[in-house]
Amino acid sequence: MNIQDHVSSAVADPPRPGIEKRGRSRWRQMLPYLMALGPGLLAASAGNDAGGIATYASAGADYGYNMLWAMVIVTIFVGVIQEMSARLGAVTGKGFSDLVRETFPLRVTAMILATLFIANLGIIVSEFVGIAAAGELFGLSRWVAVPLAAVVVWLLITRGSYRNVERVFLALSLAFFSYVGAAVLAKPDWGEVLQRIAQPRITWDASYLQLLIAIIGTTISPYMQLYVQSSVVEKGGTAEEFNYIRFDVIVGTIFAGFVAAFIMIATAATLHPKGIHIDTAADAAMALEPIAGQYAGWLFGLGLLGASLLAAGVLPLATTYVMSEAFGFERGVSRTWQEAPIFLGLFTGLSVVGAILALIPGLPLIQVLVGVYVLNGLLLPIELFAILRLVNDRELMGEHVNRRGYNILAYGIAIIVSLLSLALISVTVLGWFR
Repeated sequence: MNIQDHVSSAVADPPRPGIEKRGRSRWRQMLPYLMALGPGLLAASAGNDAGGIATYASAGADYGYNMLWAMVIVTIFVGVIQEMSARLGAVTGKGFSDLVRETFPLRVTAMILATLFIANLGIIVSEFVGIAAAGELFGLSRWVAVPLAAVVVWLLITRGSYRNVERVFLALSLAFFSYVGAAVLAKPDWGEVLQRIAQPRITWDASYLQLLIAIIGTTISPYMQLYVQSSVVEKGGTAEEFNYIRFDVIVGTIFAGFVAAFIMIATAATLHPKGIHIDTAADAAMALEPIAGQYAGWLFGLGLLGASLLAAGVLPLATTYVMSEAFGFERGVSRTWQEAPIFLGLFTGLSVVGAILALIPGLPLIQVLVGVYVLNGLLLPIELFAILRLVNDRELMGEHVNRRGYNILAYGIAIIVSLLSLALISVTVLGWFR
């Protein structure tokens, strides 16, 4: 069922005359845009996962409001990349792996898939660790929180339709508004917030640059582009409806950037003045409570729980889409076990392995995540230039290829992000030999 089918089923009654008729007319005009919300909003929101929250919170704690300017630029980067991925899905009706398999050599395809699978598995583990940490903030043992979350997500994906899964994921994204509440309770100086966005104080030291690169790396994750493209395909999006799909991407991108900024503001207003350094999102929630009050810490923890649950569903799903597309297996959340056994079986396996690894006592999570981010850093430039190669293929995209000005912007973003990703990899690898 595509967007127009959703709209037709949602609006069945004929309009009444007068004011009500004008109101219903406006409603009819807005409804296709609202019904399109889903893939873009969820992909961008899933990027604000446990690792992303920890990165944004660290930026606020270590540098106050001085890194907010970066979120404005990164949000633009995300929007451009997500728009191209969504357009690929809408125009071709195929996922990223389908197109890569048909366009690129076998070795390139295999390298992309292997790197993506390993990197995503590591991040899946981190999301369940985030669920465990959030559960412990509310007095729930990780031995209960992690298995319970894994079962709930598994039942949702394997027993529900795409439409119901999307609704639940969209409901989970509402948890991100808790960061707005936490920031308000932190009582920031809003004048200084605006000033630091417009007139940033950039510190040219290694820690600042490394954190800046980490912000870009955690905000523009490879799985986000893969998920949005596959979801647009499964939702039935088409080139004729792309205005609605683009609206979804724009709303999702702005929302995700808005949330990340408020995470920074919350910790900048509370932890930075006291010189408190944090390493995880759970550290930030615990540090906030004695400074900004119980409710601020509680809201931060609630956001972590919602974000981790959302990402624990989206990440295995994105990985499953990609692997199933690559090997030509039947896929789709709305499929039954008889129709798509490989798709649903792979999702089950990823969720089980992720949950089990997250429960291993003494798991060196920081070291695991460092390795995962290195793999993501290696994959991201490859993926970005692959997207640009595909979206500019006239045989594939027809009149929907990038325009010249858009292409200049897109290639500029790809080059900047690639150089920064390679810089982060270099810094990380050199750190291993110190």
